[in-house]
Amino acid sequence: MGIKHTTAKSFKYAGEGLQTVLKQEPNFRIHIAIAIIVLFISILLGLNAFEWLLLFFSISLVIILELVNTALESLVDIVSPEIKDKAKVAKDVSAASVLIAAFVSVLVGTILLLPKILTVLGY
Repeated sequence: MGIKHTTAKSFKYAGEGLQTVLKQEPNFRIHIAIAIIVLFISILLGLNAFEWLLLFFSISLVIILELVNTALESLVDIVSPEIKDKAKVAKDVSAASVLIAAFVSVLVGTILLLPKILTVLGY
């Protein structure tokens, strides 16, 4: 049976995970920076509740998959420190999931924000 942790310790470990990924993963920092910029622009443009929901879902999906990708890459490095075909597949497919989510997130952001930006610019 596994070690049991208090809820407070679980939150502490999750916070440590976020700190680790912020320090060690430049792609995660890029995703966070872009998300902050998009959220700021969205506040200025006055999205409705449904648009906010779509935006938060898209941003969250990218960030969650980046976290999972980082965890999987670390685990693969432990299990298979030498380069193996299957380890490469696991890492590449995990990275591809982040890439696809990022593309979809850009598409969602463009569909939501571009018409509002064009209206503000008078087009």
